[in-house]
Amino acid sequence: MTGYLLQAFIYLVAAVVVVPVAKRLGLGSVLGYLIAGVLIGPVLNLVGNETETIQHFAEFGVVIMLFLVGLELAPRALWRMRHKLIGLGGLQVGVTVLFVTGCAILLGQVWTIALTIGLIFSLSSTAIVLQTFQEKGLQKTQGGQHAFSILLFQDIAVILMLALIPLLALPELAEAAQAAGSKDGHAGASHWLTALPGWAYGLVVIGAIAAVIIIGHYFSRSLFRFVAASGLRETFTATALMLVIGIAALMNLVGLSPALGTFLAGVVLANSEFRHELESAVEPFKGLLLGLFFITVGAGINVDVLLDNIGIVTAITLSVIVIKAGILAGLTRLFSIRGTDRWLVTLSLAQAGEFGFVLVNYALQNHVIPAQTAQLLSLVVALSMFLTPGLFILYETVIAPRYTKKTNAQQPDVPEESGTVVIAGIGRFGQIVNRLLVANGVATVVLDVRAEQVALMRRINTKAYFGNASKPDILHTAGIAEASMMVIAIDDREASVTLVKYLKSAMPHIKVLARAFDRGHGYRLRYAGADYTVSETYHSALEMGAEALRQTGLHETLVEQRKAVYLNIEAEQSDGLYAAWADDASGERIDNNYLKLFMQLESRIAEAMQQSHDDAQTEVTSRNRQHRTEDSGPM
Repeated sequence: MTGYLLQAFIYLVAAVVVVPVAKRLGLGSVLGYLIAGVLIGPVLNLVGNETETIQHFAEFGVVIMLFLVGLELAPRALWRMRHKLIGLGGLQVGVTVLFVTGCAILLGQVWTIALTIGLIFSLSSTAIVLQTFQEKGLQKTQGGQHAFSILLFQDIAVILMLALIPLLALPELAEAAQAAGSKDGHAGASHWLTALPGWAYGLVVIGAIAAVIIIGHYFSRSLFRFVAASGLRETFTATALMLVIGIAALMNLVGLSPALGTFLAGVVLANSEFRHELESAVEPFKGLLLGLFFITVGAGINVDVLLDNIGIVTAITLSVIVIKAGILAGLTRLFSIRGTDRWLVTLSLAQAGEFGFVLVNYALQNHVIPAQTAQLLSLVVALSMFLTPGLFILYETVIAPRYTKKTNAQQPDVPEESGTVVIAGIGRFGQIVNRLLVANGVATVVLDVRAEQVALMRRINTKAYFGNASKPDILHTAGIAEASMMVIAIDDREASVTLVKYLKSAMPHIKVLARAFDRGHGYRLRYAGADYTVSETYHSALEMGAEALRQTGLHETLVEQRKAVYLNIEAEQSDGLYAAWADDASGERIDNNYLKLFMQLESRIAEAMQQSHDDAQTEVTSRNRQHRTEDSGPM
């Protein structure tokens, strides 16, 4: 027991120490986990043979990840991306398999081994790519969506690869394995499938997939309602894990990819009312297991084999990355993927993937490749995954900035006329402010750093100019010296605070009105000198709350009265809260005095609402009495 606890402690310490440092250095969490694994494995030898066993367990993180991805994709969304899925993904897998197979044959490999190598290297790392996309906010970009389509097709293709590999077995390897007392690779629960004819096996596979769809669509909701009625969150979490593990086991039993099975289940449940609860229940397990998986990849690198074959392993790894990147670059051109999206797809998918380990072991068990070849292939897969964060760093630091410069190469516009009010930012907030001012005859000059947004405003006959309002020279060109007011509605918190400071120091006569993201940001703007601030969601949230009261049956007059009470109390307490925030010397701006005042504000609002309720009840009672008195009077 102590040994297991010690091993767990080593893995956790490595993650806790190395990953935050890697994140701080801009390397990303994935590279941090990989480095942590290398440190506790090959470098310090703190972990041993258990790494491979732990890796098989940690691969379940990929299974959970694809379940969560499926929850985000309703069947209609999946159908809409069918062209990218089949076209782009199918061509990537097919062309890569053919090209790598051809290269392996030229290097002297038997065609069956060469084809197996092509299948292994055609896959990319779903775990690394999707995790990195999520961290860097790239999953919603066009390039991120194209890359996801390819990854999804690869996961589907694993099914066909698992079915094809046993057919490539070499008789001499099988005979050698039997002579050495080797056991058949199909040992286990799915051994009975090998005795079935092809059509029967196909029916089993179709039945398993149908079972996932039927159970997910018809029976899971009743189960979740039953469990949710208990009110025990831990039971709901156990149910979610039971569902994921059960589907993974079923897929594994029939020889399919567990990740694909759980992805399918996620898609089926994407429209379920329990989708968000399922996400929150299994998300922590995904992050922990994926981190453990990356650590085991780093720790599992066999240094002895690597050093003995450092030249060939490095050459194969770099060749795989270059070949896959070249094929992907060609496909992006074919499918008219341009700009940073083309580079994102090309570089993010240029590595081999975690399913490569599965195919290598599967091919070894089925006597398709010799043990020495399997070791080299595993090292190439691991090393290419290890280099992947570096490709993302190359994309972020070298490629993306170049395209950004090209996009922003447009010179700042010179406004044709001056205005009484200069507005920085013509997004959803700035548009409303500008529209109201212009409709009332107030001349405005609008600046925005997004050329496409400026072009869009001009298409709807709204005057706007391209320029960065945080730069003094741009402000002067926009006529800030002749203006009497500036409205700051930009989406950059720090830039808005800096702009307020500059305006109040350089042009103290100008009134500065600033949009705040929240209460804390509003205090910072006020502290910097803004004359008026408003949180962007304050009034809309107040209106939503008022509508919610109306929907509960409260009379319109009472709703407006209580909304006015809320506004008055907020206004009365605002100065006190700001003074407490500004007076905090700790730098955090939220001390016990501030928290005490904030709780007093909550209490005052509750008391005022209750008083309003009591006054309304008293008024109703008084009216009823008056009506009864009138009714009982002389005819």
